[in-house]
Amino acid sequence: MMNRTGYLNRRTLLAATGSGLFSKPLWAARRFAPVPEEDLLVAFGHTSPVTDGGWTHAHDLGVQAVRKTFPHLRTLFVESIPYSADATRIFRQFVAEGAQMVISTSTYGDFLRDVSDKVPDVAFMECDGNTITDNLGWYYIAHWNVSYVLGVAAAHLSRTGKIGFIASFPVPAAFAGANATLMGTRSVNPDATLRVISINSWFDPQAASEAASALIDNGCDFLYGVMDEPAYLRVAENRGAWAAMWNTDMRRFGPNAYVSSVMLDFAPYYVEQVRARIQGTWQPQGHFLKMGQGVDRDTWGQRVPLSVQTEADAARTRILGGWSPFQGPIRDNEGHLRVPAGRSMTDRELYGWRWQVEGVSGLE
Repeated sequence: MMNRTGYLNRRTLLAATGSGLFSKPLWAARRFAPVPEEDLLVAFGHTSPVTDGGWTHAHDLGVQAVRKTFPHLRTLFVESIPYSADATRIFRQFVAEGAQMVISTSTYGDFLRDVSDKVPDVAFMECDGNTITDNLGWYYIAHWNVSYVLGVAAAHLSRTGKIGFIASFPVPAAFAGANATLMGTRSVNPDATLRVISINSWFDPQAASEAASALIDNGCDFLYGVMDEPAYLRVAENRGAWAAMWNTDMRRFGPNAYVSSVMLDFAPYYVEQVRARIQGTWQPQGHFLKMGQGVDRDTWGQRVPLSVQTEADAARTRILGGWSPFQGPIRDNEGHLRVPAGRSMTDRELYGWRWQVEGVSGLE
């Protein structure tokens, strides 16, 4: 069922899971005792294929770093876990296999919580989660700062002042990405606008391509989005538009259109958390990977002028120095004051953003 490479087939997992396995807690009390490296099993649950070239690939690079740093521990993973009761059965089977640490690389909410609550001696971590319990913590990347920097670049590159954004669902990550991008753009061009099209999937190349074409047809000459694959970059390459991406360096799919990307690096954080589990010092927490420490912009694309790079990087340097671009007054797209003058949005507020700033439309 499990080999040294750490891959578990989802169908095999579901068939092997006993219906009564989690009818009661396996341990009476929580205790995160040290675990010898050779005895530790860390399980990873992924939302997409590890070959997606995007989100899950970035997490898999972190998994590879864990294996390299701790060559005697065991890891396993299941990819393309659905958002259904199947997810709960998979997380249950991780524990049945002996995992002392389970890392969900996307948010599975109650599907994960239904398992973590019943096995208090197993450490659980949920990327893009929002719950902390005695044995469950969450982590996420503060991508909004990078999006602001890319928005500054967009202002200088766009001829029309119209930015197109391809979103998966109207979730906080999309709101934060779209809003931050336009705020960066409007710091240079106050008349710029941003239009969002949601495709109801993180991984649907055909739908992303259609959305990109529709946005370009409506005058958008700079595309951005939160996708796990490079489909809209290919469209931008073919249509003569610019595009900024997410997750990894995707320039090979559109070298002339590529501006930069929100680059994710989970490796140092995963290594740190696994080391803590080995040493018996792991504690559940909420944690943001900040710009320069887990998330940053990619190297600029080959056609991005040096002057544009300089202007955008000036904003990046200010943010790294402690300046927040998300200072009031900030109004929503209906004109209501949401952040008064003299106050800056916190990372928690940016993480949970669910309203559109002035000039953003389409995220309903």
